[in-house]
Amino acid sequence: MAVLIANPLACYALLFAAVFLLAAAQAQPAAAPPPEPDCNGMLLTYTLDDRKKIRPFVAVPDAQPYYFHATATIRNSGTRALRSWTLLLTFAHREILVTVDGAVLTSGTDLPYNTTAAGAGNATSFSGYPQTDLLTPISTAGDLTKIQATVNLVGTLFSGPEPYVPLPSALSLADPSYTCPPATNVSTSLSTCCVLTPEAEANATAGDLDAARTTSYLPRGTGDLVITYDVLQAYETNYLAQVTLENDALLGRLDGWELSWEWLRGEFINSMRGAYPRQFGASDCVYGPQGAYYKGLDFSKVLNCDRKPAVLDLPPSRRDNKDIGGINHCCRNGTMLPKSVDAAQSKSAFQMEVYKMPPDLNRTKLYAPTNFRVSGASPLNPEYTCWQPVRVSPTELPDPSGLASTTLALATWQVVCNMTAAPSRTPSCCVTFSAFYNESVIPCSTCACGCPAAASCSMTTPSMLLPPYALLMPFERRGREAVKWAGEKGLGVPSPMPCGDNCGVSINWHVATDYAGGWSARATLFNWVEVDMAEWFLAVVMEKQAFDGFDQAFSFNATAAGNGTTMILMQGMEGFEYLKGESNMSGVDYPVAGKQQSVLLFSKKRRSGGDSIDVVGGGGFPSRVLFNGHECAMPQRIPSGANRRLVLLLPPLISMSSIVVLVLLLL
Repeated sequence: MAVLIANPLACYALLFAAVFLLAAAQAQPAAAPPPEPDCNGMLLTYTLDDRKKIRPFVAVPDAQPYYFHATATIRNSGTRALRSWTLLLTFAHREILVTVDGAVLTSGTDLPYNTTAAGAGNATSFSGYPQTDLLTPISTAGDLTKIQATVNLVGTLFSGPEPYVPLPSALSLADPSYTCPPATNVSTSLSTCCVLTPEAEANATAGDLDAARTTSYLPRGTGDLVITYDVLQAYETNYLAQVTLENDALLGRLDGWELSWEWLRGEFINSMRGAYPRQFGASDCVYGPQGAYYKGLDFSKVLNCDRKPAVLDLPPSRRDNKDIGGINHCCRNGTMLPKSVDAAQSKSAFQMEVYKMPPDLNRTKLYAPTNFRVSGASPLNPEYTCWQPVRVSPTELPDPSGLASTTLALATWQVVCNMTAAPSRTPSCCVTFSAFYNESVIPCSTCACGCPAAASCSMTTPSMLLPPYALLMPFERRGREAVKWAGEKGLGVPSPMPCGDNCGVSINWHVATDYAGGWSARATLFNWVEVDMAEWFLAVVMEKQAFDGFDQAFSFNATAAGNGTTMILMQGMEGFEYLKGESNMSGVDYPVAGKQQSVLLFSKKRRSGGDSIDVVGGGGFPSRVLFNGHECAMPQRIPSGANRRLVLLLPPLISMSSIVVLVLLLL
């Protein structure tokens, strides 16, 4: 300051220079932003934002772990809205995802997620959440908040040191309407522009171009199990939802289903009808943000506050309970039969009151939960993989007043689940073959349903032929009868003896008659476990029999189904839906199996044309048998017709009742 006062001219010079520089800077135009890629479709980018070496430190470069943070974006730069977007990233450096924000894993897998689980060269799929739709820049005046979604990824990867930049090998969209060229690598980023295929562009409708959510929905999907999430009533802070499970698998069934999902926006279940949570309680709400916001709510009456609740079906005794029951398709202990067997029991449903949290306090702010999973109580139930919810057209619900009208749900999401292949699963049932022209029974294979942990029997020796009456005995007794039968028929006896089949259920298929115009068989079910099997069903596939060759069954409800081959679906008649378990109440000194059987009649004359079936030559035996949807182990051979063959030539005008009497006399 002393220098400026002592030299006022210098002060004025400095002031003038500062003003001049400021004016020059204001006159200079701002630096132009970098030009956007030339993309008139879906612009996909992946940028590696940060990477840091983390412990343990290792000498091998490609084995060194690194923390990484990356950003993936999808921007709609086209003329058609992208509904329920799904991004595919093919990671190449053994990435382990720890945090995903702006999307969820399409498979619903928990974090942390090892991307190598998808298989070498396979993509990891991300579904948008909560922003599931990307509208067009035309309909939104280019509003980035509506046309662009950002996914933040944090995790661990393994790669060499800098300056190497570890990027995915590919990125694309899962939508088949778009084709995505190979991504371009620019420094620390990948980018590609996905455009509509010519077919999709030609089939685009006006609804595809609209921004309004209510005018365009994705088509409903199909799968082995379909879950529908309907919002029936909506208020500012809560809504009423109905969840429906439909079993669409041809032969799959569920016993004691358990359904779970994940709340990602702080929701909690206040009440429920038609089902109940595995765990009751609201402690997570009381000590969480829910308790801080809903200060006047009595949390002692809140049903469940788990982030990942697990829900089960109610027992039949609660079906008419006005407080927790009273919902159509509820309260069957979680049993769901396939539609091909019983359409009325292929569906389950329940309702729940869901409370929301800020910033979703608006009756139009509705989000379905994510990461649905379904399983069964029985170890024999199939395993399912469920995809993320997809917004579909509102469900039409019957009017509760009983009038001939429908009510639309306020919002509807659909979750498609498919059975997971389990090639190594051990069968739980097996099949034996017998015929009127051979005295011996072809038994189940040795260890057909698994071998004992420790035994003196042989696990590889083929099973021995049996007398028919031995099918009524447990294997311990059956083995002795097999030895006696071998002595009577001059058959060899192996040493050591073969192990049993260890199957809980066995099915005997007996070819009973073979006459000029048709033939008959008898199916007998044996339950060797102590538990009664409710609402059982049996599927028999006859590949060598014409589709219209099956006529009728007499003690089972049976129908033919399929296309190209005969599949016969059988159930117990009314009053015989339960296959009783093994018991000691027969009066003999060994336990006997619960048993049901029926005679089935077939026609040889194919109304669809073709050669007549050779029953004795193998056409009378099934190629596959499934009990309660589970594949049964099949015999390795059929009864030989060389020893004794009986072909009945019946008059063409013989009555059906006479055939039945003859069949029963031959049993």
